[in-house]
Amino acid sequence: MRRHKWMALLVVLAVSGTLSAKALVDFFVIPSLAAPMALAPQARSEGGVNVKVTPKNITVAADTWDFEVALNTHSVALDQDLAKTTVLVDAQGKQHPPIAWEGDPPGGHHRSGILRFKPLAVLPSSLELRISGVGGIDTRVFRWQLQ
Repeated sequence: MRRHKWMALLVVLAVSGTLSAKALVDFFVIPSLAAPMALAPQARSEGGVNVKVTPKNITVAADTWDFEVALNTHSVALDQDLAKTTVLVDAQGKQHPPIAWEGDPPGGHHRSGILRFKPLAVLPSSLELRISGVGGIDTRVFRWQLQ
């Protein structure tokens, strides 16, 4: 009963403007949704190219969801425009294109950078990053379970 009184007080403070809506959300949101998730890096070595992806800032409160990408090879040119050949796929199968690639330009044998995506409004149960056309491989899939 006492907890319900505190929750009611917090809601009243938020509605009255005394307490910010963000503070109210931070209080009630499950910590795994509010704090960045520590998702493990994944790597795929196919077609003579090693691709390593590390998710960063995967939280509903983030400005962007970032995926650090490193591509390394000694046999093919890395000339793909990753902002055009990559999509983020949510648990319902909806594809989300990146909003930016911040890193090395196309070309060479070693590239790295950050693929940035607009955060989803609701944290899905899983995410897939699909990168197409690197090293002659149709699609490389990197998948993370979030919940």
